[in-house]
Amino acid sequence: MKQQTIQHPVTLKGVGLHTGNTVTLTFHPAPADHGIKFQRIDLKDHPVLSADVSRVVNTQRGTTIKLGEAQVSTIEHVLSALAGLRIDNVLISLDGPEVPILDGSAMPFVSAIRKAGIEQLEVDRDFFEIESPITYRDEATGTELVAMPADDFEVITMIDFNSDVLGQQFASLRNLDDYEKDIAPCRTFVFLHELEYLFSQNLIKGGDLDNAIVIVDRVMKQPELDDLAKKLNKPSVKVDKEGILNTVKLHFSNEPARHKLLDVIGDLSLLGKPIKGKIVATKPGHKANVEFTKLLKKYYQDQRKLKGKPKYDPDQEPLFDSVQIAQWLPHRYPFLLVDKIIEMSDHHVVGVKNVSFNEYFFQGHFPNNPVMPGVLQIEAMAQTGGILALSTVDDPGNWDTYFLKIENAKFKQKILPGDTVLFKLELMAPIRRGICQMQATAYVGNKIVSEAELTAQIVKRS
Repeated sequence: MKQQTIQHPVTLKGVGLHTGNTVTLTFHPAPADHGIKFQRIDLKDHPVLSADVSRVVNTQRGTTIKLGEAQVSTIEHVLSALAGLRIDNVLISLDGPEVPILDGSAMPFVSAIRKAGIEQLEVDRDFFEIESPITYRDEATGTELVAMPADDFEVITMIDFNSDVLGQQFASLRNLDDYEKDIAPCRTFVFLHELEYLFSQNLIKGGDLDNAIVIVDRVMKQPELDDLAKKLNKPSVKVDKEGILNTVKLHFSNEPARHKLLDVIGDLSLLGKPIKGKIVATKPGHKANVEFTKLLKKYYQDQRKLKGKPKYDPDQEPLFDSVQIAQWLPHRYPFLLVDKIIEMSDHHVVGVKNVSFNEYFFQGHFPNNPVMPGVLQIEAMAQTGGILALSTVDDPGNWDTYFLKIENAKFKQKILPGDTVLFKLELMAPIRRGICQMQATAYVGNKIVSEAELTAQIVKRS
């Protein structure tokens, strides 16, 4: 499946749910691999914020992202609409801090995107494929979100607010082709007791009966109804037989559960990649959705790195054996930590280290629990990267390599006697003036055991 954007710009105008301010929002086409981004055109320099889970700063009654002083609130419905229509790349400009609430659903955004037209790009979509169950739980609230392997993207939500009016509800989306009809029209909802609290907190200034379903969870007398109507800028309100404070009928009997599903899709899109898997969400909310998405992003990043895992065939002749490596590197026993170089190009190199129980460092490093020291893993990475760096000079045996910086070093699994470690070093930038920046990843089997960003300089011996 190819990435998609929109054909033409399209504009919407409405009020922010919490600020009550009028906001103009415009969708703009964007190129492949641009992703979904917001731009605050009302601020100096028109800052751009990526729709990324790492930017989330608030999940109270909506999802808010921030970069520097610029923030955008209540982004979940517009993101849900884009994900529901499989839009991968778009720039969303707006002249205020909050996405307009419109009718409280994703349908106005879907209609606008349809009006703009959908354009297929030449670049393939990069999916995050769920390979094994991933679970997030909040024991305090009973919230649970689970991602499981599946051939396509599907979502199931179950809600239970201990409400006699709302009851327990279930909703499902088996195919995104049904999103526009079954999920997009479903409006946000709020309980009466929450509404009173939100008014007291100076929130939902833009809320009225046109953009939220109000569920009445206690008996209300007429003076209270009159006061509520005044706050909502309505001549009058009433409670219907179903306990819904609204003159508009529900689109579906389980519309609240469907709206929660809508929110889950919007918050999950902050992963930045479409998901191929089945999501089961029990009692979801924005906070849990975001924490779950952070967990998914970690798994995706690990999966992406494993996609680049080198293949090692011990029967294949290496590019460099240990004797040839010693001709280039100044290291000798017991400090030569690379046995073979099996791959090398202009931008990457792969080295092999066979870890034996007889390694000298096991004598004093946890002798009864032998583990390869992390600092020696970093050194082995550097020696592997040194071969790539030295391949750029005429007489590699007369140069030395010195560390300038080590960043983001992470040790994820133990390296034990009997392990065969593959060290993959990739240039992060072209080598200039002997300065090399490399992303280093160490693999044992199908596991990433350690990684780091290394900066070094090659210097000719005097």
